[in-house]
Amino acid sequence: MEHMIRRLSQRIQPRRIAAALVLAGAALLAPSARAVPSYSRQTGFPCQSCHTTPPELTPLGRIFKLNGYTMTGIQKIETKPTKRDAGLNLLQWLPLSVLFDTSFSSTSQPQPGTQNGNIEFPQAVSLFLSGAWGDHVGSFVQVTYDSQADTFSWDNTDIRYANSTKLAGKDFVYGVMMNNNPTVEDLWNSSPAWGFPWVSSNVAPSPTAAAIIDGPLAQDVAGVGGYGMWNNHLYVAATLYRSEHIGGSQPPDGQGYSYNIRGLAPYWRLAWQESLGKNNYLEIGGYGMHMKSSPNAITGLEDGYTDWAVDFQDDWTIPQLRNDILSLRGTYIRENSALDATFALGGAAQPGHHLNTLLANAEYHFGNRISTTFGWFNITGTTDPLLYPPAPVSGNANGDPRSNGYIANLSWWPIQNIDLAFQYTGYLRFNGARLNYDGAGRNAKGNDTVYLLARFVF
Repeated sequence: MEHMIRRLSQRIQPRRIAAALVLAGAALLAPSARAVPSYSRQTGFPCQSCHTTPPELTPLGRIFKLNGYTMTGIQKIETKPTKRDAGLNLLQWLPLSVLFDTSFSSTSQPQPGTQNGNIEFPQAVSLFLSGAWGDHVGSFVQVTYDSQADTFSWDNTDIRYANSTKLAGKDFVYGVMMNNNPTVEDLWNSSPAWGFPWVSSNVAPSPTAAAIIDGPLAQDVAGVGGYGMWNNHLYVAATLYRSEHIGGSQPPDGQGYSYNIRGLAPYWRLAWQESLGKNNYLEIGGYGMHMKSSPNAITGLEDGYTDWAVDFQDDWTIPQLRNDILSLRGTYIRENSALDATFALGGAAQPGHHLNTLLANAEYHFGNRISTTFGWFNITGTTDPLLYPPAPVSGNANGDPRSNGYIANLSWWPIQNIDLAFQYTGYLRFNGARLNYDGAGRNAKGNDTVYLLARFVF
C-alpha cells in the first residue's frame, strides 16, 4: 500500500495525503453519506485528503477503503507474532466520531393533518467506531439515533480484512468483508449506498417503488463477501446475504417483514477505473443482485427478484480554474421480479413485473468549500393496482409506479467537518401521475421539498 500512496501523492498536493472515509446515513429515504473524523485522527491528515467534498472519494480515499481503513499515523501498541504466540497491533486510543444533523423541511403542499415547515433538532445523531483494528483489519461502524422513533439503532456497517500480493506481475489488493447494506462496500459514488443525493429529508414523501438493491434491504440484511483490485484498474467483488431484521425476533420468523431471504442472496460487482491523462478519472462498471424472498414468512411460496445495473463516474480536474472539479455520475437499474408469493396472497394483480431506475447527476466543486449538484431521477415499471394501491399521500391511484423529477443541491463547508446545505426536490410525476396521483386530490408538485441541513461531525 505504501508504494501506491507514494505514487498518488506525487500527483496531488502534499496536504492531500490521506484521511477520513465515508459513511452512509441511516434512513432509507435519506441515503446520506458521511466523512468520519476518526479516520483523520488515525492518519493525522485532513478530510480533503480522501474527499473532494464528503462523501466523494479521491483516488487516495478509494485506496484507503480498499485496504481496510488501516493506514495509521499515530502510535500503536505492538507485539510481534511467533509460531507459538499471537501478535498484537492496537491503536493507542479508540477511533470514535460523532455526527449531529439538524434540519428544516417544507413541502409545497402540507401533508394532511400535519405541520409544514418542519424542524428536527436533531434529525439524527450518529456514533462511529471507524478505523484500524489491527494490521489488516479495519471498520466503519455506525449507530444512529432516530428522532422520530426516539431510539438508537444499528446503521451502516462495513468490517473488512485486507491484504496485497502480486498477480501476473501486477499489484493485487484483496480482502474479506462483512456488511449490512448491498453496495455499501463500493468505492465509487455512482451506486446507491454512496450515490447522490448526499442528504435528504426524512419527513417529506418519496416515491413508493424502489428496486431491492436501491435501499429496501439496507440495515435489514447481513452479508459476507470478498473483493479484489488488480493493477489499480479492475475491481471485482461478491457478497452473500441473509435477512437479519435488527429489532425483530431471533431467530427470525419473518412476521411483519416484506422481505425474508430464502437461502442466500448473492450480490456482485465489476468495475474498471482509469486515469485518462493528468486531469481526468473515469470508472465504468456493473453490479446486481438476485434474491428469493417470502413476504411475512420463512416458508411457502417465494418471490424472485433479479437486479442488473450499470454505472459510471467521470471526474474532470480543471487546472485553468484553480483545479476545480466537475463530476458526472449515473446508474441504470433493471429489476425483473416474479412475485408468486405476493400474487397468491392477493398483493399483486399478476406475478411478472419489472422496474427501471435511472439516476444521473452533475456536480461542480469550487475547491473544497462549495459544491453545487443537479440530479435527475426517473422510475418506470409494470402497472399493478394491487402492488401499488391508492392511499392518501403515499399511494398510487392508478397502480402506476412511475415517478420522475430533479434534485438541486448547494453545499458549503466553512470548515471541513461542518456542512451547511440547501436542497430542492421537484417532482414532474409522483407515484404514477402529475395530478391527483393518490386518489385523494394530491398533486405531484405538492411534494416538492425545500430542505435545509446543518451537519456537524467531530
